[in-house]
Amino acid sequence: MGVESGEGAAAVKEKYQQSLGISSDAGNTSKRFDDDGRSKRTGGVWTSSAHIITAVIGSGVLSLPWAIAQLGWIAGPTVMLLFSFVTFYTAALLADCYRSGDPVTGKRNYTYMEAVESNLGGLKVKMCGLIQYLNLFGTAIGYTIAASISMMAIKRSNCFHESGGKNPCHISSNPYIILFGIIEIIFSQIPNFDQIWWLSIIAAVMSFTYSSIGLGLVIAKVVANGTNSGNLTGVRIGTVTQAQKVWGSFQALGDIAFAYTYSMILIEIQDTIKSPPLEAKTMKKATLLSVGVTTAFYMLCGCMGYAAFGDQSPGNLLTGFGDFNPFWLLDIANAAIVIHLVGAYQVYSQPLFAFVEKWAAEKWPGNEFIIKEIKIPIPGFRPYNLSLFRLVWRTVFVIVSTVISMLLPFFNDVVGFLGAIGFWPITVYIPVEMYIAQKKIARWSSRWICLQLLSIVCLIISIAAAAGSIAGVVLDLKTYKPFQTSF
Repeated sequence: MGVESGEGAAAVKEKYQQSLGISSDAGNTSKRFDDDGRSKRTGGVWTSSAHIITAVIGSGVLSLPWAIAQLGWIAGPTVMLLFSFVTFYTAALLADCYRSGDPVTGKRNYTYMEAVESNLGGLKVKMCGLIQYLNLFGTAIGYTIAASISMMAIKRSNCFHESGGKNPCHISSNPYIILFGIIEIIFSQIPNFDQIWWLSIIAAVMSFTYSSIGLGLVIAKVVANGTNSGNLTGVRIGTVTQAQKVWGSFQALGDIAFAYTYSMILIEIQDTIKSPPLEAKTMKKATLLSVGVTTAFYMLCGCMGYAAFGDQSPGNLLTGFGDFNPFWLLDIANAAIVIHLVGAYQVYSQPLFAFVEKWAAEKWPGNEFIIKEIKIPIPGFRPYNLSLFRLVWRTVFVIVSTVISMLLPFFNDVVGFLGAIGFWPITVYIPVEMYIAQKKIARWSSRWICLQLLSIVCLIISIAAAAGSIAGVVLDLKTYKPFQTSF
């Protein structure tokens, strides 16, 4: 009896030591576990930089030539540099909030929402959650529109070359929006976020593929033109009205903001970093490297695209090469966009799926429709667990986002609005407030005033960008007939 009790105590002690990363066995356990009892993290500067670059470089890059065209050669690159600085600075503030309290031994926050709850709590957590999930829903709409535009571009390109340029090839976006929606209904039945890792890898490869092809095409067009098509102040009055110039400039701010958005996943990336050195120190180096690489790439795509197309820069970069040869290269780029967006749609929608399903399970714990899963055998694979609630809810979500995309198929406007509503609260305001709470910065101190001024300026920019995007939708709706218009 005494021996059994001793063995039980030893087992309990070993388990406790493992949870603390401590071991009496020559430190073997501490090599396998971190201070929170989880498996040893192995990430570093390079892996974190890769995660950030993969997350940031996406469909937002396609609208950058149009954004530069609205602002011109002086304001365009300047605004892009300012956004990159703000993104880096606020990401550095956010990195310091990964641990609550002591930066070495403090409690880890595994997600953005956990960091907000630990540092701020109360109403700000609910506000953050509402904005996050609205942004995720809006991103699903934006990606649906972008995918349909690329599918239309492939069809139009093939039609144009088959007819020798004689057929104007007007195409309705609706069949392609519906097709993308059907694909997403199928993929949305993948139960968990961790089961779509392979889709994320494919999406990341596709992202670099179409971005690189787009950059190569605009450089080739600039060389072929032999001249710079842009000007210092952007789109000229006459090409657009004065009101369109103002609203377009505001909307361009939102497009650039959308291209830089990644703060929502920064804490999750930081949770993969090993220590020592401090996770925050490694994350700041990774952020500097990745934002630098991303900004250089964005500058090339945005500025070269504007130099190639001038005032006629398209809202989606790859739609500006209608008569390009070899046209199959353009088709590959547009196909890569579609494949990337199939995966990106799921990456951004799965957290919202999980939130609603968890809420429903807690609200109605005994409801079989919500909790019951039916095992469906699949030859050669593990059985698929079919949940009727998941099937209905996720299908309805995709249908709603698809219908809204058909009603408002305006890529630039939607991207600008998403960038506007996500930039200030998620990228600036909440990281600033968390940093102030974490470091206990005194009110009305010089540092507190500077941080609040940064937040206020970014709020004004976000409001202007949102107003520009809404004005863009209003102007587009004057000439667009839902479910009828062909492009």
